[in-house]
Amino acid sequence: MEPLNNILVAPLNWGLGHATRCIPIIRQLQTVGYNPIIASDGAALALLKKEFPNVQCLELPSYHIAYAKNPKNFKWKLLKNSPKTIAAIFKEKKLVNQWISDFQLAGIISDNRLGVYSKKIPSVIITHQLTVFSGKTTWISSSLHHFFIKKFKECWVPDWNGVLNLTGELGHPNKKISNVRYIGPLSRLQKMDVPQEYDYTILLSGPEPQRSLLEEKIRKEMQDFEGKLLLIRGVIEDQPIRYEPPFTIVNYLTSVDLPKAIASCGKVICRSGYTTIMDLVEMEKKAIFIPTPGQYEQEYLAKYFHKKGMVLMVKQDDFSLRKINSAMFYQGLPKNQNQNLPDNLFSLFERK
Repeated sequence: MEPLNNILVAPLNWGLGHATRCIPIIRQLQTVGYNPIIASDGAALALLKKEFPNVQCLELPSYHIAYAKNPKNFKWKLLKNSPKTIAAIFKEKKLVNQWISDFQLAGIISDNRLGVYSKKIPSVIITHQLTVFSGKTTWISSSLHHFFIKKFKECWVPDWNGVLNLTGELGHPNKKISNVRYIGPLSRLQKMDVPQEYDYTILLSGPEPQRSLLEEKIRKEMQDFEGKLLLIRGVIEDQPIRYEPPFTIVNYLTSVDLPKAIASCGKVICRSGYTTIMDLVEMEKKAIFIPTPGQYEQEYLAKYFHKKGMVLMVKQDDFSLRKINSAMFYQGLPKNQNQNLPDNLFSLFERK
């Protein structure tokens, strides 16, 4: 490896969104002459290995993030797992210090991995949550997140910095943070024009058990749908396409095949995770949002766009074919204002 040209890219393994939005970052690093090294765990690491089979991959400890089956227990579940999460943060920090020497790293890009940073080399954190909603404890969770953000040289927020934006209070808090830089939405996809093949493309994602619960609900409620549905399960397992009318079912699609699947449908049914929102903006596709129960961020984003008349929001327990018929009255998400990453995005990694 070329000395001082290696950049560690480390997304959090919480659903697939953190990993997929790092894909354009990794591509751009390669384009401008850097050598990305990927570090993560679980499904996020498996996904990036598929996307970049020739890129070196390292394994980080798991944060042990899991959703409760009952959304009312979401905070309790996170709190219960917090000792394991804190232990993982300390372990990854120790690993990173070793990797700086072993791989002669020139910089670090962490997507929400709080221990993946160093004062020895320029370190960046990617996050769209400068406000971390947690109900009555929002001020505590936000302050704690700010504490970690300030340890990094820069904090990249994948959104526009203006009145028109995609994150609302999540990415634009009243209290400013000095090292924040807005870099525009990150999407691995590119808009394409193809004939419509499906009435709906259903994108499932996120940690269990809620991913499976939503799949079960959708398959039950839409079994009698008189049309064509593409169900992308969001499971990183190799399995042939299956046909169970009205569903065409596939476990996972790469960045090569996913744009066509989204472009070839009338509307998308999906979670309101932020990475999915950025992909929909890039694809200029209308959607129906089903936020993960108990997940404050997704509930906020779904309500944010629903109130603006852009996207229909349906609660998971209330999902039905009758409910989604009203989606036609919503105008859709904003169009992408700037489709390219800033030219000087990686300037902090340049040799002095």
